[in-house]
Amino acid sequence: MIELGRAVIETEMAAVAQLASRIDATFVDACRHILACRGRTVVIGMGKSGHIGGKIAATLASTGTPAFFVHPGEANHGDLGMITADDVVLALSNSGETEEIVSLLPIIKRLGVPLIALTGNTRSTLARTATVNIDVSVGREACPLGLAPTASTTAALAMGDAIAVALLEARGFRKEDFALSHPGGTLGRRLLLRVADVMHTGEQMPRVDASTLLAAALVEMTQKGLGTTAIVDADNRVLGIFTDGDVRRALDAGIDVHSATVGSAMTRGGRTIGPDALAAEALQMMEKHKINALLVTGPDQRLLGVLNMHDLLRARVV
Repeated sequence: MIELGRAVIETEMAAVAQLASRIDATFVDACRHILACRGRTVVIGMGKSGHIGGKIAATLASTGTPAFFVHPGEANHGDLGMITADDVVLALSNSGETEEIVSLLPIIKRLGVPLIALTGNTRSTLARTATVNIDVSVGREACPLGLAPTASTTAALAMGDAIAVALLEARGFRKEDFALSHPGGTLGRRLLLRVADVMHTGEQMPRVDASTLLAAALVEMTQKGLGTTAIVDADNRVLGIFTDGDVRRALDAGIDVHSATVGSAMTRGGRTIGPDALAAEALQMMEKHKINALLVTGPDQRLLGVLNMHDLLRARVV
């Protein structure tokens, strides 16, 4: 089993390696047709090629190229109406003679849309009919019987990824654009969620003035439950921060919490961040400075909100 498993991997590695020399002017031509498309890239494929086509369509759609998959069997019974004159068709067939796809070719030609083919047979009907044909042929399948699509589907998938990434770069697609397509994922949260989305504001903000007794500041911290309180002046500008760590240091120094003011024990200034910063930036700042809370301020240093590590945990930024 180990020997056969390794042989499969080596066969598929060789199949993918052969594709490098086929990234040429034909590949560029295919990419240019998709870039020029005013509609969507409609991917079609039957059987295992269909499964690969579905993945290619999903990769294109998530990297800036609007795309969707249409089953050729369904297309022959009405779904071909999904293809418009503004679209481009990307067809996958290792043999290039898949009946369900070949039967669609006259209709695709009549629509006048560019047809890009990924085939393993450059002399096939699909390859000869296509506007652009990319050769994804392999020397042999990884299946010992030479029957199950294995190396051929891997090669088609790799070529599809190559097209998607080339288009991504050509479109100037950014991490932020990717996040917009993945708002529910970890990357989406890290790239889309702002400090303003998770910070505590208004009455939820723990804040006192510098003349407040330490005992009263501790009550404010306890009531707001953030393990910290901001110290502000009469205009709500931040003077400092008082945290659980400052409480311990004050007690170690023998400070009387009933007579001393919070201004005498606070950390002056404190770490601050703007509301438009990414929540991921707030996390990096907390980790770098080994702190659990940040004060959110505007350009004038007025307090706008308070953020702690638990807020980021709840938002699943961590």
